[in-house]
Amino acid sequence: MATLGDIGVSALINIITAFVFLLAFALLRIQPINDRVYFPKWYIDGGRNSPRGSRNFVGKYVNLNILTYLTFLNWMPAALKMSEAEIISHAGFDSAVFLRIYTLGLKIFFPIAIVALVVLIPVNVSSGTLFFLRKELVVSDIDKLSISNVSPESIRFFVHIGLEYLFTLWICFMLYKEYDNVAQMRMNFLAAQRRRAEQFTVLVRNVPHVSGRSTSDTVDQFFHKNHPEHYLSHQAIYNANKFAKLAKKRARLQNWLDYNLLKFERHPDKRPTRKVGCFGLCGSRVDSIEYYKQQIRDLDARMALERQKVIKDSKEILPVAFVSFNTRWGAAVCAQTQQSKNPTLWLSNWAPEPRDVYWKNLAIPFVSLSIRKLVISLSVFALVFFYMIPIAFVQSLANLEGLERVAPFLRPVIELKFVKSFLQGFLPGLALKIFLYILPTVLMIMSKIEGHVAVSMLERRAAAKYYYFMLVNVFLGSIVTGTAFEQLDSFIHQSPTQIPRTIGVSIPMKATFFITYIMVDGWAGIASEILRLKPLVIFHLKNLFIVKTDRDREKAMDPGSVEFPETLPSLQLYFLLGIVYAVVTPILLPFILVFFAFAYLVYRHQIINVYNQQYESVGAFWPHVHSRIIASLLISQLLLLGLLSTKKAANSTPLLVALPILTLFFHKYCKNRFEPAFRKYPLEEAMDRDTLEKSTEPDMNVKAFLADAYLHPIFRSFEEEELAEVKVEKQKSPVHDDSSVSELSSPSPPHRVDELHHTESPPHYIYHPQSPTHFVYPPHPSHHYAYTYDP
Repeated sequence: MATLGDIGVSALINIITAFVFLLAFALLRIQPINDRVYFPKWYIDGGRNSPRGSRNFVGKYVNLNILTYLTFLNWMPAALKMSEAEIISHAGFDSAVFLRIYTLGLKIFFPIAIVALVVLIPVNVSSGTLFFLRKELVVSDIDKLSISNVSPESIRFFVHIGLEYLFTLWICFMLYKEYDNVAQMRMNFLAAQRRRAEQFTVLVRNVPHVSGRSTSDTVDQFFHKNHPEHYLSHQAIYNANKFAKLAKKRARLQNWLDYNLLKFERHPDKRPTRKVGCFGLCGSRVDSIEYYKQQIRDLDARMALERQKVIKDSKEILPVAFVSFNTRWGAAVCAQTQQSKNPTLWLSNWAPEPRDVYWKNLAIPFVSLSIRKLVISLSVFALVFFYMIPIAFVQSLANLEGLERVAPFLRPVIELKFVKSFLQGFLPGLALKIFLYILPTVLMIMSKIEGHVAVSMLERRAAAKYYYFMLVNVFLGSIVTGTAFEQLDSFIHQSPTQIPRTIGVSIPMKATFFITYIMVDGWAGIASEILRLKPLVIFHLKNLFIVKTDRDREKAMDPGSVEFPETLPSLQLYFLLGIVYAVVTPILLPFILVFFAFAYLVYRHQIINVYNQQYESVGAFWPHVHSRIIASLLISQLLLLGLLSTKKAANSTPLLVALPILTLFFHKYCKNRFEPAFRKYPLEEAMDRDTLEKSTEPDMNVKAFLADAYLHPIFRSFEEEELAEVKVEKQKSPVHDDSSVSELSSPSPPHRVDELHHTESPPHYIYHPQSPTHFVYPPHPSHHYAYTYDP
């Protein structure tokens, strides 16, 4: 059992570690060579230029201005200057709402910590029950501050029950207020947004197969019939796995060509060369520029044939489509209603924004989704219990006294003062952090296998799995296995009827382990987040060995988004610990407060200067945050109910029975009151936006605006090339005639537009990356084609 001295050793180690990380960050961030690592967001937005351009050789790598070293902590006030509205404009709505979780934690736990420390600590300390039980149980000075120190049948339990009611009311009040604020912010943000593709688009899945008719024609006829006034067009989705691989290969070849062209530009007197053998290590030597140009030409021809093959093969078209409407009102009606008498067909939901689409999963057959979800659910269940083994091992490190009584031969090593303090005060939290390191990646892979079609949904599902894992293993698992190890001798020698009493006394004692975990993960861990040591090393290694062009440098600099699948569950664990132990062992609360304050400062800096959000879900994760804080409240109430039952507090325990019921009622009210704002789009709002837009932009062409909104990203791979426009002709199905095949296969110059077959339908344009050669696609004029692939 960790003592006050062990906690002090852990606090000292973690404070020193955090300080070293912060000092290293403050010095590294002002060096010109690291500018793209610590300020990538500003480079991406175009608001910052490299400080290395106008400096001498040494100045390009090291900051020679001594004055900047005297103000190396100015990042802290700078991180707090930007207002919430400016953060929304700069980094997105999701980033601003993410920061509100930290401020919510401060608002909840600051007054709770003051009340709990002032009221509960004296009540617990003055009882002294553990003094009489120290021969039976392993106890420490910290445990005397917990509810375990209150004697059975004591009238003091009314204080704990009263504060549990008070804390629940305060938390519910703050949750309601924050839910209301976020929901209102979301509606205002959506109302203030300019026209966006997802406002007019619905994702339709499980399109039924109709004999003798293509999927595209089936979609077109169905929506012309059932949404005649508002249906505009649709994009059919093809499975183009092989084409995507060729596109990736072409991007690599283009990058090598750019590199050699730049190399030749710097040294025009010497043409770059390479060997044509394996990895350029053997074979005859050729001109690099001509070699890569020829490789790209050959690959272009293969891609043209592969594209034609995919479009002609009706088996490659998927029973999925992005359906677009000419008004937001029409899209809202379709997305929020049942389309068919058979509820398993024509499944319609709001389309994710184009950046948010996870194209690979669009190719998954609808029938297999249920099977996939079942398999993944079983896999997550198995993974949770598999991790019980390392969790139990971690707990054995945290509870050495219990092991000493069973294995006394370990005593000489364990009793060394520094070794014991290190093992109990620092190593358990560090070991648990290491075991959890790879878990988010595994859970994200599982979520992808489940078949979700939006990156935001993938991250929310991965976060949900991680939360359940943290709840079962880190919280409940640590309590159960830790109690077993901690009181192993007592468990072995006492009668079975006394075991519930021992557990009831021991559970609050696990606060010592969670304090060490908070310091490792929430103090030193957050400091390592701002240091960005791993991205720093990777960036410089890529610059040294991989970066050849500006495109490579941009990829090496890419900071990614905030890791929601990992950070959100970790945040929810801190809420759980704070709420559960507020009444049970309130000494944990100051450590929680330090975490929320420090993490808020760090992530504010990271969101302003580092992270570039991949998508915008407009705070769609907030209902999950709210629900899991409510779950923490329920766990806290049930745990206190169980503790009081072991304390023989029969007179006071029934007073707690009503609290979970009231909490569930509050949750249901909030769910009905606020959650629709995150799941549906009001028809009233949609009509108002449409009416306003028609009056201000009467000539608006929605079809042209949506033409390439959901074009697959593999057709945007070649940034330097101008995308060509090709007129298409009206046909009933996307099957080409022989003339189209010959056109597509030919590398000859493009045909003139007037050489195409005449059509009475309005011209429709589709983009492709193979400029300057025009490829002719003749689908239905209301069809657009996107491609999905398995990279």
